[in-house]
Amino acid sequence: AKLKILAIKQREESMTITRMGIDLAKQVFQIHGVDQSEKVKARKPLRRSQMVAYFSKLESCLIGMEACGSTHYWARELSKLGHDVRLMAPQFVKPYVKSNKNDANDANDAEAICEAVGRPTMRFVAVKTVGQQVIQAEHRIRSRLIKSRTALTNEIRGFLAEFGIAVSKSIGILRKALPELLEDGENGLPGNFRVLLAGLSEELRTLDERIVAFDARIAQAVREDSRIKRLLEIEGIGPITASAIVAAVGDATQFNSGRDMAASFGLTPQQHSSGGKNRLGGISKRGDKYIRMLLIHGARAALNAAKHKEDGRSRWVKKLFNLFSSINTCFSDF
Repeated sequence: AKLKILAIKQREESMTITRMGIDLAKQVFQIHGVDQSEKVKARKPLRRSQMVAYFSKLESCLIGMEACGSTHYWARELSKLGHDVRLMAPQFVKPYVKSNKNDANDANDAEAICEAVGRPTMRFVAVKTVGQQVIQAEHRIRSRLIKSRTALTNEIRGFLAEFGIAVSKSIGILRKALPELLEDGENGLPGNFRVLLAGLSEELRTLDERIVAFDARIAQAVREDSRIKRLLEIEGIGPITASAIVAAVGDATQFNSGRDMAASFGLTPQQHSSGGKNRLGGISKRGDKYIRMLLIHGARAALNAAKHKEDGRSRWVKKLFNLFSSINTCFSDF
Protein backbone atom coordinates (compact mmCIF):
# COMPACT_ATOMS: atom_id res chain seq x y z
CA ALA A 1 0.00 0.00 0.00
CA LYS A 2 2.84 2.40 0.83
CA LEU A 3 4.50 1.70 -2.53
CA LYS A 4 1.23 2.41 -4.34
CA ILE A 5 0.81 5.69 -2.48
CA LEU A 6 4.36 6.71 -3.36
CA ALA A 7 3.82 5.80 -7.02
CA ILE A 8 0.58 7.82 -7.16
CA LYS A 9 2.23 10.78 -5.46
CA GLN A 10 5.17 10.78 -7.88
CA ARG A 11 2.80 10.45 -10.85
CA GLU A 12 0.94 13.55 -9.67
CA GLU A 13 4.24 15.39 -9.27
CA SER A 14 5.36 14.47 -12.78
CA MET A 15 2.15 15.89 -14.25
CA THR A 16 2.18 19.20 -12.39
CA ILE A 17 5.80 20.31 -11.81
CA THR A 18 6.89 22.99 -14.29
CA ARG A 19 10.00 24.37 -12.55
CA MET A 20 12.44 22.80 -10.12
CA GLY A 21 15.52 23.81 -8.19
CA ILE A 22 18.19 21.30 -7.17
CA ASP A 23 20.72 21.96 -4.43
CA LEU A 24 23.59 19.64 -5.28
CA ALA A 25 25.69 17.90 -2.65
CA LYS A 26 27.97 14.89 -2.39
CA GLN A 27 25.38 12.21 -1.61
CA VAL A 28 22.02 13.78 -0.64
CA PHE A 29 20.47 16.42 -2.93
CA GLN A 30 17.57 18.73 -2.07
CA ILE A 31 14.85 19.42 -4.65
CA HIS A 32 12.11 22.03 -4.70
CA GLY A 33 9.48 21.94 -7.45
CA VAL A 34 6.48 24.17 -8.21
CA ASP A 35 3.61 24.12 -10.68
CA GLN A 36 2.38 26.89 -12.99
CA SER A 37 0.60 28.66 -10.12
CA GLU A 38 3.81 28.60 -8.01
CA LYS A 39 2.35 26.03 -5.64
CA VAL A 40 4.94 23.74 -4.09
CA LYS A 41 4.61 20.19 -5.45
CA ALA A 42 7.92 18.63 -4.45
CA ARG A 43 10.18 19.48 -1.52
CA LYS A 44 12.36 16.64 -0.34
CA PRO A 45 15.86 15.11 -0.33
CA LEU A 46 17.06 12.66 -2.96
CA ARG A 47 20.07 10.41 -2.74
CA ARG A 48 22.56 10.35 -5.61
CA SER A 49 21.42 6.86 -6.63
CA GLN A 50 17.78 8.06 -6.88
CA MET A 51 18.36 11.06 -9.14
CA VAL A 52 18.14 9.47 -12.58
CA ALA A 53 15.21 7.23 -11.66
CA TYR A 54 13.24 10.13 -10.18
CA PHE A 55 13.75 12.59 -13.03
CA SER A 56 13.20 9.97 -15.71
CA LYS A 57 9.60 9.69 -14.49
CA LEU A 58 8.99 13.45 -14.51
CA GLU A 59 7.58 15.22 -17.52
CA SER A 60 9.92 17.76 -19.11
CA CYS A 61 10.35 20.80 -16.90
CA LEU A 62 12.73 23.69 -16.25
CA ILE A 63 15.49 22.70 -13.83
CA GLY A 64 17.86 25.14 -12.18
CA MET A 65 21.17 24.41 -10.44
CA GLU A 66 24.05 26.43 -9.09
CA ALA A 67 27.24 26.23 -11.15
CA CYS A 68 29.54 24.24 -8.86
CA GLY A 69 31.28 20.88 -8.64
CA SER A 70 29.55 18.06 -10.61
CA THR A 71 26.97 20.54 -11.97
CA HIS A 72 27.87 20.04 -15.62
CA TYR A 73 27.68 16.26 -15.27
CA TRP A 74 24.17 16.40 -13.82
CA ALA A 75 23.12 19.01 -16.36
CA ARG A 76 24.11 16.67 -19.20
CA GLU A 77 22.41 13.67 -17.56
CA LEU A 78 19.14 15.49 -16.90
CA SER A 79 19.17 17.04 -20.39
CA LYS A 80 19.31 13.52 -21.83
CA LEU A 81 16.01 12.86 -20.03
CA GLY A 82 14.38 15.77 -21.88
CA HIS A 83 14.55 18.47 -19.20
CA ASP A 84 15.56 22.08 -19.80
CA VAL A 85 18.53 22.47 -17.46
CA ARG A 86 19.99 25.89 -16.69
CA LEU A 87 22.97 26.75 -14.51
CA MET A 88 23.45 29.94 -12.52
CA ALA A 89 26.34 31.53 -10.69
CA PRO A 90 25.90 31.15 -6.90
CA GLN A 91 26.11 34.91 -6.31
CA PHE A 92 23.00 35.39 -8.48
CA VAL A 93 21.05 32.85 -6.43
CA LYS A 94 21.98 34.18 -3.00
CA PRO A 95 19.54 37.15 -3.05
CA TYR A 96 16.63 34.69 -3.33
CA VAL A 97 17.52 32.78 -0.14
CA LYS A 98 14.82 33.67 2.41
CA SER A 99 16.68 32.66 5.58
CA ASN A 100 19.86 31.05 6.73
CA LYS A 101 20.37 27.38 5.95
CA ASN A 102 20.02 25.10 8.98
CA ASP A 103 19.37 21.48 9.84
CA ALA A 104 15.66 22.07 10.50
CA ASN A 105 15.06 23.67 7.13
CA ASP A 106 17.84 22.54 4.77
CA ALA A 107 15.82 23.02 1.56
CA ASN A 108 16.12 26.82 1.54
CA ASP A 109 18.84 26.77 -1.12
CA ALA A 110 16.79 24.53 -3.41
CA GLU A 111 13.82 26.88 -3.04
CA ALA A 112 16.00 29.89 -3.84
CA ILE A 113 17.39 28.14 -6.93
CA CYS A 114 13.85 27.29 -8.06
CA GLU A 115 12.87 30.94 -7.67
CA ALA A 116 15.97 32.31 -9.38
CA VAL A 117 15.82 30.07 -12.45
CA GLY A 118 12.34 31.41 -13.28
CA ARG A 119 13.40 35.07 -13.38
CA PRO A 120 13.31 36.48 -16.92
CA THR A 121 16.43 38.60 -16.40
CA MET A 122 18.57 35.82 -14.91
CA ARG A 123 21.95 35.14 -16.53
CA PHE A 124 22.91 31.53 -17.06
CA VAL A 125 26.12 29.55 -17.36
CA ALA A 126 26.55 27.38 -20.46
CA VAL A 127 26.73 23.64 -19.81
CA LYS A 128 30.18 22.28 -20.58
CA THR A 129 30.67 19.25 -22.80
CA VAL A 130 32.83 16.30 -21.80
CA GLY A 131 35.53 17.53 -24.20
CA GLN A 132 35.56 20.97 -22.59
CA GLN A 133 35.97 19.48 -19.14
CA VAL A 134 38.84 17.28 -20.31
CA ILE A 135 40.71 20.26 -21.78
CA GLN A 136 40.01 22.30 -18.66
CA ALA A 137 41.38 19.49 -16.48
CA GLU A 138 44.55 19.41 -18.60
CA HIS A 139 44.99 23.15 -18.09
CA ARG A 140 44.45 22.89 -14.34
CA ILE A 141 47.00 20.08 -13.99
CA ARG A 142 49.51 21.90 -16.21
CA SER A 143 49.08 25.08 -14.15
CA ARG A 144 49.67 23.12 -10.93
CA LEU A 145 52.83 21.54 -12.37
CA ILE A 146 54.17 24.96 -13.37
CA LYS A 147 53.55 26.26 -9.84
CA SER A 148 55.31 23.21 -8.42
CA ARG A 149 58.26 23.76 -10.76
CA THR A 150 58.51 27.42 -9.75
CA ALA A 151 58.46 26.48 -6.06
CA LEU A 152 61.10 23.80 -6.69
CA THR A 153 63.47 26.16 -8.51
CA ASN A 154 63.12 28.74 -5.74
CA GLU A 155 63.91 26.04 -3.19
CA ILE A 156 66.99 24.92 -5.12
CA ARG A 157 68.30 28.48 -5.43
CA GLY A 158 67.70 29.01 -1.72
CA PHE A 159 69.68 25.88 -0.79
CA LEU A 160 72.55 26.88 -3.07
CA ALA A 161 72.61 30.38 -1.59
CA GLU A 162 73.22 28.82 1.84
CA PHE A 163 76.50 27.47 0.44
CA GLY A 164 77.50 30.76 -1.16
CA ILE A 165 76.38 29.92 -4.70
CA ALA A 166 74.05 32.42 -6.43
CA VAL A 167 72.16 31.31 -9.54
CA SER A 168 70.11 33.58 -11.81
CA LYS A 169 66.30 33.52 -11.53
CA SER A 170 66.08 32.19 -15.09
CA ILE A 171 64.93 28.58 -15.00
CA GLY A 172 66.95 27.87 -18.15
CA ILE A 173 70.16 29.04 -16.50
CA LEU A 174 69.38 26.93 -13.44
CA ARG A 175 68.90 23.81 -15.60
CA LYS A 176 72.33 24.34 -17.16
CA ALA A 177 73.96 25.17 -13.84
CA LEU A 178 72.83 22.08 -11.91
CA PRO A 179 74.92 19.47 -13.82
CA GLU A 180 77.94 21.77 -13.69
CA LEU A 181 77.57 22.27 -9.94
CA LEU A 182 77.24 18.53 -9.36
CA GLU A 183 80.38 17.79 -11.40
CA ASP A 184 82.46 20.62 -9.93
CA GLY A 185 84.42 19.20 -7.01
CA GLU A 186 85.93 22.55 -6.06
CA ASN A 187 82.74 24.51 -5.27
CA GLY A 188 82.65 23.48 -1.61
CA LEU A 189 79.40 21.53 -1.69
CA PRO A 190 79.45 18.60 0.78
CA GLY A 191 78.89 15.10 -0.57
CA ASN A 192 75.62 14.47 1.26
CA PHE A 193 74.20 17.74 -0.08
CA ARG A 194 75.25 16.74 -3.60
CA VAL A 195 73.03 13.66 -3.23
CA LEU A 196 70.10 15.90 -2.27
CA LEU A 197 70.86 18.28 -5.12
CA ALA A 198 70.95 15.41 -7.61
CA GLY A 199 67.49 14.32 -6.43
CA LEU A 200 66.13 17.86 -6.80
CA SER A 201 67.65 18.06 -10.29
CA GLU A 202 65.91 14.82 -11.26
CA GLU A 203 62.63 16.11 -9.82
CA LEU A 204 62.98 19.26 -11.91
CA ARG A 205 63.62 17.21 -15.04
CA THR A 206 60.51 15.09 -14.35
CA LEU A 207 58.35 18.20 -13.96
CA ASP A 208 59.73 19.60 -17.23
CA GLU A 209 58.85 16.38 -19.05
CA ARG A 210 55.31 16.33 -17.65
CA ILE A 211 54.71 19.96 -18.64
CA VAL A 212 56.00 19.25 -22.16
CA ALA A 213 53.60 16.30 -22.38
CA PHE A 214 50.64 18.51 -21.45
CA ASP A 215 51.76 21.11 -23.99
CA ALA A 216 51.69 18.36 -26.63
CA ARG A 217 48.13 17.38 -25.63
CA ILE A 218 46.98 20.98 -25.88
CA ALA A 219 48.71 21.35 -29.26
CA GLN A 220 46.79 18.30 -30.47
CA ALA A 221 43.52 19.92 -29.38
CA VAL A 222 44.48 23.04 -31.35
CA ARG A 223 44.87 20.99 -34.53
CA GLU A 224 41.46 19.34 -34.08
CA ASP A 225 39.26 22.28 -32.99
CA SER A 226 38.28 24.96 -35.51
CA ARG A 227 37.22 27.34 -32.70
CA ILE A 228 40.73 27.32 -31.28
CA LYS A 229 42.19 27.95 -34.73
CA ARG A 230 39.99 31.04 -35.15
CA LEU A 231 41.14 32.41 -31.80
CA LEU A 232 44.78 31.96 -32.82
CA GLU A 233 44.25 34.62 -35.48
CA ILE A 234 43.94 37.24 -32.71
CA GLU A 235 47.21 38.91 -31.83
CA GLY A 236 48.45 38.01 -28.36
CA ILE A 237 46.53 34.72 -28.17
CA GLY A 238 48.48 31.49 -28.46
CA PRO A 239 47.53 27.81 -28.22
CA ILE A 240 47.40 27.76 -24.40
CA THR A 241 45.14 30.81 -24.11
CA ALA A 242 42.92 29.81 -27.05
CA SER A 243 42.29 26.29 -25.77
CA ALA A 244 41.63 27.58 -22.23
CA ILE A 245 39.01 30.03 -23.55
CA VAL A 246 37.25 27.34 -25.59
CA ALA A 247 37.28 25.00 -22.59
CA ALA A 248 35.69 27.70 -20.42
CA VAL A 249 33.05 29.20 -22.74
CA GLY A 250 32.58 26.73 -25.62
CA ASP A 251 31.19 28.52 -28.68
CA ALA A 252 30.47 31.69 -26.60
CA THR A 253 26.89 31.98 -27.91
CA GLN A 254 25.73 32.67 -24.34
CA PHE A 255 27.23 36.17 -24.58
CA ASN A 256 25.48 39.01 -26.40
CA SER A 257 28.73 40.82 -27.16
CA GLY A 258 32.47 40.66 -26.72
CA ARG A 259 32.20 43.07 -23.80
CA ASP A 260 29.89 40.65 -21.98
CA MET A 261 32.47 37.92 -22.44
CA ALA A 262 35.25 40.21 -21.20
CA ALA A 263 33.10 41.06 -18.17
CA SER A 264 32.73 37.36 -17.36
CA PHE A 265 36.54 37.17 -17.12
CA GLY A 266 36.72 40.26 -14.91
CA LEU A 267 38.48 42.41 -17.52
CA THR A 268 35.98 45.29 -17.69
CA PRO A 269 36.13 48.32 -15.35
CA GLN A 270 34.08 48.43 -12.18
CA GLN A 271 31.34 51.02 -12.40
CA HIS A 272 30.33 53.35 -9.56
CA SER A 273 27.80 55.47 -11.44
CA SER A 274 25.17 57.64 -9.85
CA GLY A 275 23.15 60.72 -10.77
CA GLY A 276 23.98 60.44 -14.44
CA LYS A 277 27.74 60.48 -13.76
CA ASN A 278 29.81 57.52 -14.90
CA ARG A 279 32.70 56.62 -12.61
CA LEU A 280 34.92 53.80 -13.80
CA GLY A 281 37.47 52.08 -11.59
CA GLY A 282 39.93 49.24 -12.10
CA ILE A 283 39.01 45.91 -13.64
CA SER A 284 36.53 43.89 -11.59
CA LYS A 285 38.73 40.74 -11.40
CA ARG A 286 35.65 38.53 -11.34
CA GLY A 287 35.35 35.19 -13.06
CA ASP A 288 38.08 32.79 -14.13
CA LYS A 289 41.39 34.20 -12.86
CA TYR A 290 43.41 31.63 -14.85
CA ILE A 291 42.06 32.86 -18.19
CA ARG A 292 42.36 36.46 -17.04
CA MET A 293 46.04 35.85 -16.28
CA LEU A 294 46.61 34.30 -19.72
CA LEU A 295 44.86 37.17 -21.51
CA ILE A 296 46.82 39.79 -19.58
CA HIS A 297 50.12 38.09 -20.40
CA GLY A 298 49.02 37.84 -24.04
CA ALA A 299 48.18 41.55 -24.08
CA ARG A 300 51.62 42.38 -22.70
CA ALA A 301 53.24 40.29 -25.41
CA ALA A 302 51.15 42.05 -28.07
CA LEU A 303 52.16 45.46 -26.66
CA ASN A 304 55.84 44.53 -26.80
CA ALA A 305 55.45 43.33 -30.39
CA ALA A 306 53.64 46.55 -31.37
CA LYS A 307 56.79 48.58 -30.67
CA HIS A 308 58.40 47.13 -33.80
CA LYS A 309 55.35 47.42 -36.11
CA GLU A 310 53.94 50.30 -38.12
CA ASP A 311 50.41 49.16 -38.97
CA GLY A 312 47.43 51.26 -37.87
CA ARG A 313 46.63 49.31 -34.74
CA SER A 314 50.24 49.20 -33.59
CA ARG A 315 50.57 52.98 -34.03
CA TRP A 316 47.38 53.46 -32.00
CA VAL A 317 48.73 51.18 -29.25
CA LYS A 318 52.05 53.02 -29.13
CA LYS A 319 50.30 56.37 -28.95
CA LEU A 320 48.08 55.12 -26.12
CA PHE A 321 51.08 53.66 -24.31
CA ASN A 322 52.99 56.94 -24.59
CA LEU A 323 49.96 58.83 -23.28
CA PHE A 324 49.72 56.68 -20.15
CA SER A 325 53.47 56.88 -19.67
CA SER A 326 53.34 60.68 -19.72
CA ILE A 327 50.42 60.67 -17.25
CA ASN A 328 52.33 58.40 -14.87
CA THR A 329 55.37 60.66 -15.16
CA CYS A 330 53.28 63.71 -14.25
CA PHE A 331 51.84 62.01 -11.17
CA SER A 332 55.26 60.76 -10.08
CA ASP A 333 56.54 64.37 -10.07
CA PHE A 334 54.09 65.34 -7.33
